[in-house]
Amino acid sequence: MAHLQLDQARIERARDSARRIAGRVFDEMDRSTTTTVERATLRLMGIDGVDENQVPLPNRVVDHLQQQGLLNRGAALAVAAAMNGQGWSAQQVAEAVAAGRLVLDGGRDDTAARRTADELAARSCEHIAAQRAQRAALIGNSGEAPQPWLYLIVATGNIYEDIKQARAAAEQGADIVAVIRSTGQSLLDYVPYGATTEGFGGTYATQENFRLMRAALDEVGAKVGRYIRLTNYCSGLCMPEIAAMGAIERLDMMLNDSMYGIIFRDINMQRTFIDQFFSRMINGYAGIIINTGEDNYLTTADAVEAAHTVLASQLINEQFAYLSGLVPEQMGLGHAFEINPELENGFLWELAHAQLVRQVFPEASLKYMPPTKHMTGNVFKGHIQDALFNMVSTVTRQNIHLLGMMTEAIHTPFIQDRFLAIQNARYVFGTMRDLHAEIEFKSGGLIEQRAQAVLAETEAMLAEIERIGLPSAIAHGMFAEIKRTATGGKGLDGVIAKAPDYYNPFPTRMLQGGARHG
Repeated sequence: MAHLQLDQARIERARDSARRIAGRVFDEMDRSTTTTVERATLRLMGIDGVDENQVPLPNRVVDHLQQQGLLNRGAALAVAAAMNGQGWSAQQVAEAVAAGRLVLDGGRDDTAARRTADELAARSCEHIAAQRAQRAALIGNSGEAPQPWLYLIVATGNIYEDIKQARAAAEQGADIVAVIRSTGQSLLDYVPYGATTEGFGGTYATQENFRLMRAALDEVGAKVGRYIRLTNYCSGLCMPEIAAMGAIERLDMMLNDSMYGIIFRDINMQRTFIDQFFSRMINGYAGIIINTGEDNYLTTADAVEAAHTVLASQLINEQFAYLSGLVPEQMGLGHAFEINPELENGFLWELAHAQLVRQVFPEASLKYMPPTKHMTGNVFKGHIQDALFNMVSTVTRQNIHLLGMMTEAIHTPFIQDRFLAIQNARYVFGTMRDLHAEIEFKSGGLIEQRAQAVLAETEAMLAEIERIGLPSAIAHGMFAEIKRTATGGKGLDGVIAKAPDYYNPFPTRMLQGGARHG
């Protein structure tokens, strides 16, 4: 494919800065755990369900351990010790705690408790590995679409209606179905239970909803002759728990960013940095592709002036992903086609930005987002904007292509809106299939100059972040022009310093490629 002449030494310097930035944050955050990390651990150990007041049992156990002053040693140890002492399953321990029939004391034999926790972790990992193998087998049997994969959203609020729309989307040509979460779920410090029908602006992320949608997409995938991937969101205050549920139920992609919750949901940065590591570790082990959220920066900041912040964040996200054991093919680094269409030569700058990202991350599963900020409700112009977006995507060889809707800024898309979006993308992708191999970028031309300028700004920005630290950079509003502080935001009360004998059985089993862990 055509390549821009970029300064590779500059790319490596920027990447080295990002590596040191992420490593410093990891070393600081690895001294603590969070309530949702411990709840995710219990879910992976087999605890599920709710009490008579619909409070999830993982919440009941973790709250109980906090009250007993035991959570800093890890929830796995206390539950495993109780299992040994009572001869019960993890689920029975949780039910007894919720009913007030059992007070956890941590036990007296850490060696035996660790052995029991390890056995539960081994069984959980075997299940997740089997789900990963089943995904590979289904792809082997049914095949999969060529990239860019067409990514479509359903968001009715009712899982059963979502399933109908997801089936229709797959039959129309969608390769990925994303179920948007109900408005505000990212700020809930618990995960709802069971199938849900009353979400607002989306459908609650629950394990049962995951199971139902997974089964429906497997069925329609067999019908249309290609594997249909399922996406949901594991951002927010329950990031690790939702990652665990997604791994158990064989989701294929999850929206999972290292800074999105901090910037756009005002979730405490300490909580987020700890949670993103554990959640990405689960995603990595499960073979799930993460989707990062840099495209959102361009909804609050100008897409030309802030282009370098997208690349800087992608480089940081990449390094956090490596620390959690993900490989490049699982890194769905996000960016977007969001330049004001009235800007002269704006299409050239969009092409420059997309090609720059492609060359900096040649092995990543890049996720390219459509125009939204400057969609006006003029459906004819919007359809053209989407066509130009489709063209950039195929020419620069993006991997995951979230379809633009001509009715953006008017209403949640109808089935016919999705159909037209798919037809638009298919036409462009087909008629320009090999254009990338037939063109060259003019050496020293406007596109190359723009890419080089963004890269230079990125290097300078990362050098400054390395100097002041990532928390300070976020506090100064260097991303998305939004400022957050290290002690502000929601969820700080759920951050717990680890005791010297803290234990969690999952990192040792799940981490790949020599990633660091405590």
